[in-house]
Amino acid sequence: MSDRILPAVRCILKSVLRQAALGLLAAVLGAGCAPGLVHFPNATPGTPLTVRGWEEKPDGPGPFPAVVLLHGCHGVSASTRDWARWFRAEGYVALIVDSWAPRGMTEGCSPESPDVPNTERFDDAVGALRHLHAAPYVDRARVGVIGWSNGGVFSVALVNGPSLERARGRGVTLPDPGFRAAVGVSPGGCVSLAPELVVRPTLVLIGDADDWTRPGPCVEMVENMKKKGADVSIVLYPGAYHYFDVEGLTRTVLTDVVNENRPGGCCGATVGYDPAAAADARRRVADFFGYHLKAR
Repeated sequence: MSDRILPAVRCILKSVLRQAALGLLAAVLGAGCAPGLVHFPNATPGTPLTVRGWEEKPDGPGPFPAVVLLHGCHGVSASTRDWARWFRAEGYVALIVDSWAPRGMTEGCSPESPDVPNTERFDDAVGALRHLHAAPYVDRARVGVIGWSNGGVFSVALVNGPSLERARGRGVTLPDPGFRAAVGVSPGGCVSLAPELVVRPTLVLIGDADDWTRPGPCVEMVENMKKKGADVSIVLYPGAYHYFDVEGLTRTVLTDVVNENRPGGCCGATVGYDPAAAADARRRVADFFGYHLKAR
């Protein structure tokens, strides 16, 4: 077997083995498997961290609208990459932000995983936005953000007025015009944003059976913000659990993940693919970002 073939075989084997071991939801892929590897500084004042990401770009010179993708606690997975390729096919530059690798992490779900301050993931996303603004093929006026689970609450925070004010207070400012729209898929931490107010269009998608990031606080957040005039909406998928959009994921209970909804905050959460919910989510994301990010 030639030296050229061996790396590709190793890459494929690594992906297959990880998906088999983790039920295809925690496959943090190595750089050797991925085209479009990029690096950029995050926005932490004084001590910026170099963050890596993967960029998918449509053919042609652009400028194209763009979407920043924020992974959940299991890191950049096969599903994250599939979403990025889908965005590219829809005409967007898609930039996946890997917040775990530069911090020496493989996951942030288990009780043993390091505790990452909330500001760090926020700063990673701001760095990604700055990176996209510097690209000649990106329309800087049409950049959105989408996040899943742990990343979902940050996608909402990036368009939340009080969150932006708190960031400015520590010296972090989004380049104008910031993120034009945001999607949170099964976002955790809605309770922390319930009394606040998003200032850009926001869409939340979550299963009504989710026992890891419960839908109740997200419903409360959306209702409170709508009363204040926010352009925000939520879709509840009947019978759907966490990771409902991870194709092929058999319904199972993860026993080694922190879950604050369980007694003592540990452990276990139900996850599983729901084809109907996943298809509807893709349709709604296409319509939502198509309306807010594509030229009309």
